[in-house]
Amino acid sequence: MKGEYSQQEIARQNNMSVGMLSTWMKKYREGGLQVLENKRKPGNPLSKYQRRKKLTPMEELEYENMKLRIENERLKKGYSKEEVVRIKNKK
Repeated sequence: MKGEYSQQEIARQNNMSVGMLSTWMKKYREGGLQVLENKRKPGNPLSKYQRRKKLTPMEELEYENMKLRIENERLKKGYSKEEVVRIKNKK
């Protein structure tokens, strides 16, 4: 942005397209760093455990803990225990 290097040089050095770099630069000028932050939601926190065939004892505990936390949140939102079990069994 200071003009020390061309967009083509920067794009080549970082293995990206000039178009993507231009888009990022424009967004940065208009809104700063916070505009460039990833706003995607993290997704299903359990998926990293569910896809693996074998878990270490620590991972098994983390997985069980996470499942219980989710169940507690569902109960706080007003689901009955039966509804939570039914939802859990569908998966």
